[in-house]
Amino acid sequence: MKIIKYISLTLVFGAVVLSNSCKSDKLDLINPNQLSPDTYFKTEAQVASAVDATYGLMQTQAMYNRHMWFGNDNMSHENAGNPQLESDKRDYLNFSFDYTHGFIGLYWVSCFRGINRANFVINNAAKIALIPDAQLSAAKKAKYDGEAKFMRAEYYFWLVIKFGDVPILTDVPADIKGTARSPVADVWAQIEKDLTDATTELLDKADEDLGRATKGAAWALLGKARLYQKNYAGALTAFNNVTGYSLEANYLNNFLEETEHGPESIFEVEFNVAAGNSSNWASDGNDVGLNEACFRGQEYGCMDWFNVFPSVNLRNEFEAGDPRYNFCFYTNGQPYNNGLNVMTIPPLGQSDGSTYPRVGWRKYQNYYKQSSESIPNAQASGINMKVLRWADVLLMMAECRANTSDVPGAVTLMNQVRARPSVNMPLYGTPAMNATYPVTNLAQFMVALEHERKVELCGEQVRFPDLVRWGRLTAFINELKAGTQLPLQEKNQIQFDPVKNQLWPIPQAEMQANPKMVQNTGY
Repeated sequence: MKIIKYISLTLVFGAVVLSNSCKSDKLDLINPNQLSPDTYFKTEAQVASAVDATYGLMQTQAMYNRHMWFGNDNMSHENAGNPQLESDKRDYLNFSFDYTHGFIGLYWVSCFRGINRANFVINNAAKIALIPDAQLSAAKKAKYDGEAKFMRAEYYFWLVIKFGDVPILTDVPADIKGTARSPVADVWAQIEKDLTDATTELLDKADEDLGRATKGAAWALLGKARLYQKNYAGALTAFNNVTGYSLEANYLNNFLEETEHGPESIFEVEFNVAAGNSSNWASDGNDVGLNEACFRGQEYGCMDWFNVFPSVNLRNEFEAGDPRYNFCFYTNGQPYNNGLNVMTIPPLGQSDGSTYPRVGWRKYQNYYKQSSESIPNAQASGINMKVLRWADVLLMMAECRANTSDVPGAVTLMNQVRARPSVNMPLYGTPAMNATYPVTNLAQFMVALEHERKVELCGEQVRFPDLVRWGRLTAFINELKAGTQLPLQEKNQIQFDPVKNQLWPIPQAEMQANPKMVQNTGY
């Protein structure tokens, strides 16, 4: 059951959204007919609404409504593309995007608008403190502050892994002529500061409404931020505080609507078709209106109109007999729609007249309960999107242990993921696995970890950032280009540049509006 509905504040009080330039189209202006900062934060309802608004930018088209998945799953080539795939999504497959790419620009906008809304809450802490404790307890005041800081850290995390150096905005800048980029190290420091505060203020999952940030989510994201900086000991300290979670016995339950917020779920983006989605296609960088659904079901479909499907490279990563293959993908002959229908998935024709084998995504799909992802009034999906789940944390903890001279302990953690009752695959360190994935030293362990993360977390937007932070991206793309696992039309169109394509370009609108902005190398 969905508990929280993300609310859009129709004004973001006096705040500068993007580049802090003096151009009026870059400002969220105050409507004199609505509440202003001087009259706001008088009641708990107002505080809650402002905090709820910080979550809303996760639902825009540039984020988990659409392009968050394409921008990661396509660049890691976990997906192959339908020939009809629009150019803005094919650009990710081909690495042909530049600073004019519309949705890269809207990703930037969404994140900074989310940061701006978080700042509005955080910077009005003194006003919130004046609300009598009888109306809003001190504990609730603190947890609202913690939610805003968690969300600010989340948006900055998404920015720093895609753009590198970015402006740090924790208040409305006094200088409206633009804000320069801060070094990556400073951005990570801000993320860690916010999350450290949030761990002391947020509630445990059991004590919080579903859909809100929790203490466990803050510790998990703090550990992830430290891992990305290769602070393995610090990351372990954070991860060890993520308690009260366990693996779903049934792997597929992580990706069904009826089993959301299960024991494995740490943080997820809320979607609920019943809450309304009439403005989904207008959610370009903002969340004004009703956009409480996403279109992953249709766009990742397999028999209807669709954009992408699982690549051969990804499918070949699965070991023979791994049950996760059928949990992640639909294949010909599989029953669906509560057993009423049987899958028939035609191959993809290629430019040389041959065919490319095709299966369909099962993760986050609605086929389990309906006949099509494109039937009238069913294109929108209400399945929540996972941002952090316990299996991911276990594998990140394993990576930290291996990199702090505890490979045996790391193997034990990684094996927990494989020992899930519905998976129950041979464990690392046993004769059955040593022939293909030995784990006697750190180098071997990292090969096994990459395999396990690619299989366990496929289609969850984690592989591309993994490849970048491991320094594996260039080698992986070269392997793809030299092999036979890509559709011909994709293999011939890849324009990967190992220097520039570790990051996205700073969007054109930001470059034009902010005289202090500097473009990323190669763009």
